[in-house]
Amino acid sequence: MPTPPETSPAPVTIAQIKDEAELMQALAIREVVFIEEQHVPEGIERDAEDAHAYHVLAIQGGHAIGTGRLVKLPEPPAGQSGTWGQIGRMAVLQSHRKARVGSLLLTTLEEEARRRNVTGIMLHAQLYALDFYKKHGYQPVGAVFDEAGIDHLEMHKRL
Repeated sequence: MPTPPETSPAPVTIAQIKDEAELMQALAIREVVFIEEQHVPEGIERDAEDAHAYHVLAIQGGHAIGTGRLVKLPEPPAGQSGTWGQIGRMAVLQSHRKARVGSLLLTTLEEEARRRNVTGIMLHAQLYALDFYKKHGYQPVGAVFDEAGIDHLEMHKRL
């Protein structure tokens, strides 16, 4: 019996969340990654920023596999000038990690920030993800801090 041909995974697409159903998919991914895997309290994971953030979903084979959001900051971080945004709630389902989905989410959010004339991005990186963000041009700022029981570093990138 012949062996089946190698099947490559379906391409990943990143798109802005268009409706409440897609937002619910994003929140479900965040629930799995942050609340179930990382034990972040639900009351911290969901916040008022969700209502006006720019959200994206990573889709592969018709399934939502990752998400992230961009929020415009009311003022730049200390020592910075211009218009700044914050990228956050970046989450990729465990079975899809290491497939560059995080990079696609991050670059898509950065592109949207540029379209909105944002001059810099600030984010709170979990320590295990520092190298990922450094590869994308982010620099750590300040000391390690605790957010939701997890060590983080603030990171900045000028766009």
